[in-house]
Amino acid sequence: MSGLRRRRLLVGGALAGGALAAPGLTGPALVAPALAAPPAGADRGVATGAEIAAADGWRLLDGRRVAVVTNPTGVLRDQTHVVDSMVAAGRVPRAAFGPEHGFRGTAQAGGSEGDYADPRTGVPVYDAYGADAGKLAALFAKAGVDTVVFDIADVGARFYTYIWTMYTAMRAAAATGAEFVVLDRPNPVGGSARGPQLDPAYATGVGRKPIVQQHGMTVGELAALFDGEFLPDDGGRVALRVVWARGWRRDDLDTGLPWVPPSPNMPTRDTALVYPGTGLFEGTVLSEGRGTTRPFETVGAPGVDWRWAEDLNAAGLPGVRFREAHFTPTFGKFTGQTCGGVALHVTRPGEFDAITAAVTMMVTARDRYPRVFGWRPDSWIDKLSGSDRLRRMVDAGAGVAEVVGAWRGELADFERLRRPYLRYR
Repeated sequence: MSGLRRRRLLVGGALAGGALAAPGLTGPALVAPALAAPPAGADRGVATGAEIAAADGWRLLDGRRVAVVTNPTGVLRDQTHVVDSMVAAGRVPRAAFGPEHGFRGTAQAGGSEGDYADPRTGVPVYDAYGADAGKLAALFAKAGVDTVVFDIADVGARFYTYIWTMYTAMRAAAATGAEFVVLDRPNPVGGSARGPQLDPAYATGVGRKPIVQQHGMTVGELAALFDGEFLPDDGGRVALRVVWARGWRRDDLDTGLPWVPPSPNMPTRDTALVYPGTGLFEGTVLSEGRGTTRPFETVGAPGVDWRWAEDLNAAGLPGVRFREAHFTPTFGKFTGQTCGGVALHVTRPGEFDAITAAVTMMVTARDRYPRVFGWRPDSWIDKLSGSDRLRRMVDAGAGVAEVVGAWRGELADFERLRRPYLRYR
């Protein structure tokens, strides 16, 4: 949707909110409702929370004044959007809220769609990207909602902003007394936790709370962790309900669910597999592949040649091969310039460790191309990695094992922290 068209669709909303008590982590509030019938097309046995709720006729929203935080990934198996499904079922939301990239997903990284009325349903759409809890709480109150539904597919990386939109919306819901309902979905990169934990001193919009870089949790599990660990000291707990997905196991990477790109530069499942690692290249001077058809799977810069792929394959990383690649980005870093680099091919997803692969790429690039490799001058790498440790260790000449070993203790601590909140085996 063009900016002009969005401006033509600007609308407002009105009304007031209600109050609910915060539940604990167990009990009816965190249990999926009984199904009237299995979701159509659930041939592989995996059903998302949205499919379960829709198959039940959205009865969990009966009598509720609802807002939905969602984007194009909020779809049922037949690709019907959840807002359209709610409207068809007679549960018309009072408002929808779009995260980074927008409710309909038209904006590039760091952008959103603003406020407008959804042309299909007439539902008012508000821009939640970059909004703080106070602004969202005011919008929830303005729309008169007592229930906030979250349904967005995450890709399992701390610096992917949707989970922080969820956290902010949870704080806003707690402030207004609204119930917060998460329609859960499988984590497309599996259930393993990896990487460094965020130092709270480096908290930003790409990491607000101390979780590890690849958290290995679903958004429903994260919401329970946020509510149990962080909200008590950040405005208070929320009335949380999670409609859990069904039939998914933590390390099941082939769910049979349709893939809807959760953002413009996340076109395939393969992109999601590498993103928790190669997303770090946004903090370097190398191109992370934006402006190509395979962002984050293609990394390089002018001056890089075939030797990088040879060095990386010689490292023998499990589950991945590196192919010499040449590309010319159409936007982003090195627009219009020919870059050399590598393309990642994940051969065994269950064995692949995206963060170790990214660290190996950085260390080998530092050693092979000392005049090419470097960091963005704004220290963005510190925000992505959660502290200045990665940057300092790479600059000091540390090897891969030393860098990855530096966060082993905090990773173990996070494993213990998240354990009570893990729902899926």
